[in-house]
Amino acid sequence: MDTMQLFSEKVARLWNLWEVRLLVLLSLVLQVILIIFGARRKISARSWIRILVWSVYMTADSVATVALGILSRSQLGRNNNLQAFWAPFLLLHLGGPDTITAYALEDNELWLRHFLGLVVQVGVAFHVFFKSWSNSAITFINIPIFISGIIKYGERNFVLRSSSTQYFRDSLPSRPDECKEFVTVVEKDMSGEFAEGSLEELPEILKEIFKGFTVEVQDDIAPKDYYIVQAYFCFKKFKYIFANLLLDDKERECIVSTITDKNAVDAFKMVAVELGFIYDVFYTKAAIVYSRLGIFLRCISFICSLSALVVFSIIIDVHSYSLTDISITYLLLVGAVLLEIYAFLLLLFSDWTKIWLIKLKKETSKTLFEPFWRFISESAPLLSKRRRWSGSIGQYNLISSCLRKVQPAYFGVQKLPFVGESLDKYWHLNREDMNNNIEETIFNFLKKHGDLLNGLEGSEVFRDYFFTLRGNFTLQKWYGKDFFSESWTVDIEFVDSLVIWHIATDLLYYGDLDDIPEGDVSKLDPKCKVSKYLSDYMLYLLEFCPFMLLQGFGLIRYKEACAEAINLFKEKRLDDIPKACKDLLETYPQQVENKDDLAKMLIGEKQSLPMYGCMLSRKFQELTNIHRQRKWEVIGDVWAEMMGFAAHNCGWKEHAQQLREGGELLTHVFLVMAHFGLSKQYTGHKLMQSTYSLGEARNNIVLEAYVEKQRWREGNIEHV
Repeated sequence: MDTMQLFSEKVARLWNLWEVRLLVLLSLVLQVILIIFGARRKISARSWIRILVWSVYMTADSVATVALGILSRSQLGRNNNLQAFWAPFLLLHLGGPDTITAYALEDNELWLRHFLGLVVQVGVAFHVFFKSWSNSAITFINIPIFISGIIKYGERNFVLRSSSTQYFRDSLPSRPDECKEFVTVVEKDMSGEFAEGSLEELPEILKEIFKGFTVEVQDDIAPKDYYIVQAYFCFKKFKYIFANLLLDDKERECIVSTITDKNAVDAFKMVAVELGFIYDVFYTKAAIVYSRLGIFLRCISFICSLSALVVFSIIIDVHSYSLTDISITYLLLVGAVLLEIYAFLLLLFSDWTKIWLIKLKKETSKTLFEPFWRFISESAPLLSKRRRWSGSIGQYNLISSCLRKVQPAYFGVQKLPFVGESLDKYWHLNREDMNNNIEETIFNFLKKHGDLLNGLEGSEVFRDYFFTLRGNFTLQKWYGKDFFSESWTVDIEFVDSLVIWHIATDLLYYGDLDDIPEGDVSKLDPKCKVSKYLSDYMLYLLEFCPFMLLQGFGLIRYKEACAEAINLFKEKRLDDIPKACKDLLETYPQQVENKDDLAKMLIGEKQSLPMYGCMLSRKFQELTNIHRQRKWEVIGDVWAEMMGFAAHNCGWKEHAQQLREGGELLTHVFLVMAHFGLSKQYTGHKLMQSTYSLGEARNNIVLEAYVEKQRWREGNIEHV
């Protein structure tokens, strides 16, 4: 018993000796992790980065707070007043790095709680400071670190408050910033261009309203910088969309003009820059750092940290203090300076700095900033090649996941309680890099319909109607009434339609793969692979990000479809996807002869999504045997239309939340749609103020103009 008691006392003494030291060092390590990986999560969708950042973000404040509390109750005298010197460093750590202020949007809403923490923790730090007050130089070196710590902590609270929903919305002016220092908005008449579409006589009311605006980058800006200037201009407008506010006709036309002459690659590149700006506003200290006040505060903070390090190195008496405490103090000082330098480098090579330098070069003498400008310009190729988001899309397949569940558990992962299913799901989640074919399929589809709709006032009526079709528009365009297109799209819930088309795409994909010698995937039609990628991506959203999709009872039927497939695969003991596809077609051989019979089946009591997927694939194959390539062009457009519907109905908060996880393709589609005037947050009012009612215009003049323009742009489509 005495031995155990003696051992416990030694452990207690050892812990009391090292408690503060370990916590302070841990706090420094957590700050290093946050500043490095806090920026990485913007461009990476890897789960381990997300878990690491979440763990460190949730731990960092608690560690610094506990360390401050321990210091406040410690008996600090001359022999240990070096530890009191650590208190302002903990304030510095509580301020956090520039690369991450909020882990999620909800953290911005808690800014008042953080402000209370600021008041309390600054008070505790001052308590430690005054309790250890002496005439030694260490006491006076505390002052610059205190200044730096209060600046950092204050910046964090200011940014959290300014990024909260209410204050972010209130901070926006009544009209978006025109960015006159970069672009010129020019009004132009579009009625003549529209009239070329075989509309010989347009009503005067439409001629008057067919006026648009174009955004022209000013002549003294280099052509290579056009894309970032246009992205910044659109970012100023899109802040209103992410604040859930409306934009009017003029703003829509200005935004549309920035993308009209771009191809898919350039358009998605510009959108990535815009979303980078949005991410910085919501999740980093961009609101304060990239301002004159922020630069001034950053200089003060750096000078304070550097001066404290230099003075401490000069005046410290190594014989008066513990070597361990001196080493820890040096680590804190050097760490503070290096973190400031690292933050400055991130700032220097950011898109914000590029915009600032372009503006500075326009407004000041070129020779004054020539060396600095040359350095940044030579670094431009590195900036243009760096990633601005993960550039990958999640891939999840229903048949593959069901086959995996009928096979033996991988290392018993599936059998783990509570987390087994989730771990197994994430373990087998695949990601594919974005490619130009995917971008072109989506871009061309949106551009085609954006061009059709934007020529008409009151187009928001057709826009909203169009995005309720969920693939029906494409099917009607190609196949008319022969396909029963409403039955596979608008007559059922979106999730049901998504799962049915996903299964049908798989069946058609592996059917085509069987026809290729040795099943060489590289020999497949690129449009076929694009359709497969989009199909698996939409199911990934349903499985991992269901909050981004419009839901009803479809999720329940999706789970029932998975259970049905699992039971079937267990019974047949299948372990291969092509075999599973063949077996599904053999198990559900039903054909559908007319639309009424299909409608009764789809709304019946017993619904089988795998069966409907097989029926859809047969119907599709039946109508496309002659035109195999057209089949995948149509399926690709159906998935693009479904993705447009999903993006159109996904809230801005859901899009903004995904920016912290490497970004989602759906969010990029959401912004490309906004560029083409296809966002529901655009509103028109000119036609409503005319003598025509919106209903009359829709049913008469505007509807005829829309149909006529469609025929002019696409030509008469022959049904297969």
